[in-house]
Amino acid sequence: MIPSAAAKDRRLAGIPEPFAPVALGCWPMAGVTTLGATHADGVATVHAALDAGVTHLDTAYVYGPNGESDRILAEALRGRRNEVVLASKVGIHYEADAAGVPQMTHDGRPATLRTECETLLQRLGVDSVDLLYLHSPDPSVPIGESAVALAELMAEGKTRAVGASNCTLPQIKEFAAACPLAAVQLPYNLLQRDIEQETLPWCRTNGVAVMVYWALMKGLLAGRLPRDEELDQHDNRRSYPMFQGEEWQRNQDFVEALRAIAQQAGVTVAQLVVNWTMTQPGVTAVLCGAKRPEQIRESAGALGWSLSPAQRVAIDQAIAARGVAAAKRTFR
Repeated sequence: MIPSAAAKDRRLAGIPEPFAPVALGCWPMAGVTTLGATHADGVATVHAALDAGVTHLDTAYVYGPNGESDRILAEALRGRRNEVVLASKVGIHYEADAAGVPQMTHDGRPATLRTECETLLQRLGVDSVDLLYLHSPDPSVPIGESAVALAELMAEGKTRAVGASNCTLPQIKEFAAACPLAAVQLPYNLLQRDIEQETLPWCRTNGVAVMVYWALMKGLLAGRLPRDEELDQHDNRRSYPMFQGEEWQRNQDFVEALRAIAQQAGVTVAQLVVNWTMTQPGVTAVLCGAKRPEQIRESAGALGWSLSPAQRVAIDQAIAARGVAAAKRTFR
């Protein structure tokens, strides 16, 4: 297994060791923006992850209007809790709009964070999680207030470490000034690399682990979507510029270039992409979403081997040829 470049930082931050640099993202299991998710498949996916050596599981209070992701994990982890690093997030929940349709709502008030933490622990059937993030800053609540609330939950033993998700670097710094910060969680992939400029270097300097999501950009970089793919009208990806028009065609050209490199390396496109991502300086772990066992097994195949210098050069050339991608949504 390839160790994370930030392993020392993780220990200093208080995050339990060991865990692989490939993590299971449990959002798809909730079935909110992905089609065809089932409880049984979710349980099987968690078991497949553990059997493949993926021991870092990432969920959230809002992963499903009724905590579907947590309920799947509760069943899947019976008798296996001590095998995993269990991470969750608070600060977003569902509220009905004027038409009665549940909508995600940001709420970083201390009382809300406490209630959501206690609720997710009950759903999961555990006394504590290993890592608890603020899911996303609440514009109406100073981030320092949210950070202090999470620090209190850590002091009470409800989490072993605290993180901040979907924050800018100034917000990360403000959070860290109010609460010991173990980790951040941010979008990052071959086509979304903004955090390389300032955030990753700051985290490396300050011993903060970086967990990245969207490495496969919702399946785009997995290499399985044909050029003529017609996304279902209910597929959430239809709202992302990367899946539309000329951007879609340019991304398909990019994937074809990656496919040639992957074939030379003897791996799948997804494994190539995940391996590249997890070995970037400052990246601690890559959250790979999955709702079926075969998906996380494929992602786990990114472990245990290294890209050659020539392959890295070829990837860099493909990125340069692709050029800057269109503006994209930054929250899942």
